[in-house]
Amino acid sequence: MTLMMSVSGVRGLIGQTLTPTLAAELACAFGTLHGPGRVVVGRDSRPSGPMVESAIVAGLLATCCEPVQVGIVSTPAVGVMVRHCGAVGGVVITASHNPLMYNGIKFLTAEGRAPAPETARRIFDVTREKAFQLADVDALRACVVDESAADIHVAETLKILTPEQITPRRYRIVLDSVNGAGGAEGRQLLEKLGCEVVGLNEAPTGRFAHPPEPRAEHLEGLCDAVRTHSADAGFALDPDADRLAIVDEGGRYIGEEYTLALAARHLFTTRPGPAAANLSTSRMIDDLAAAAGGSCRVFRTPVGEANVVDAIHEHGCVFGGEGNGGIIDPRVGLIRDSLVAMGLVLELMAVTGKRISELVAELPAYTMIKTQFTCPAERIARFLEQVRQAHRDERLNDSDGVRIDLEDGWVHVRGSNTEPIVRIIAEATSRPRADALVEKMKTILDSVE
Repeated sequence: MTLMMSVSGVRGLIGQTLTPTLAAELACAFGTLHGPGRVVVGRDSRPSGPMVESAIVAGLLATCCEPVQVGIVSTPAVGVMVRHCGAVGGVVITASHNPLMYNGIKFLTAEGRAPAPETARRIFDVTREKAFQLADVDALRACVVDESAADIHVAETLKILTPEQITPRRYRIVLDSVNGAGGAEGRQLLEKLGCEVVGLNEAPTGRFAHPPEPRAEHLEGLCDAVRTHSADAGFALDPDADRLAIVDEGGRYIGEEYTLALAARHLFTTRPGPAAANLSTSRMIDDLAAAAGGSCRVFRTPVGEANVVDAIHEHGCVFGGEGNGGIIDPRVGLIRDSLVAMGLVLELMAVTGKRISELVAELPAYTMIKTQFTCPAERIARFLEQVRQAHRDERLNDSDGVRIDLEDGWVHVRGSNTEPIVRIIAEATSRPRADALVEKMKTILDSVE
């Protein structure tokens, strides 16, 4: 991977593209634009974390900021702490679901959310130009260490739940935190909800026990453990614990798309109102909103957490999320949050008295296919225009590539923001129909020079 710098943050290879010098300069740029003031700094458990953190702290100190170091915590916990501390922003050191050799830097605004694209671009511009406003010695501040982030995050999550409904159920949950940052927070929340927790890969060593993206092929151990322990569910976190994948009581991986769908079913019932989701997220949430009626509807956004948060603000959404297992509940924070997702799913189970498999069986049934192809940017632009022309009489959304909604499914084609890749995602009521939608897009792509 070459160095990735996008609205989602910075990501690169340790020892190659992501260096301490770059990290310090990025922090200087952030401090120049957002300081002076407190900046919350947290990290996931990767072995490279202390090195990157030291560079970030140095850059913040150099620009008259006061770093608040919260240690190894989830990304949503950092967002919660930004607001709790009244900070001017936050920095999360994580490469999310990428392998061990990567690390990354995510910036947060004073709201505890990902910055808007123009703000992210300004940070990168200041970094490239080295247009830093450095403090003189009399203006330098000291670091603050605060170890309360996990406790505060759990407490804020509990406020949106009704523990008295969940705790009597005494659910047995297998929690796989993949040796990342979310194990302690996840266990604390589950135990406060009366659950018996069977922990897998809990130690926050950053030496991931399996590939860290919570996909079916990586979670065979979790599926086996659910069956072995006769658990009610298995929950899988990614290294920075902003995403949740679910395994049902039979040890069957049900997919990250169902995390948002299950939470949506609960929230559309208990807190009726609009929701936001990106264009690549399953139609299940639209069906659930239609079934709930009233003020329940879904606003679709370009891909990216910041875009979902923008829609939450603009439309007064009760919640938002993405199909990668990410739930955003503004009552807790404006970042995807696996603890919120776990709590909402458990509450749905408790309120309905149903098991995960039964709840999933009641959701609309779709098949989703995700593919990608290497393609230069100029060819992607021509491809998207051809798709628009070929489907100009259909229901289109071209705010991020092109999404075509049909009676029995949809297809979304878009270029990557960071790589010469075109993505084709299709969902339909049957596998053959989803395959056909993908093949139709591939045929158009092959016809474009």
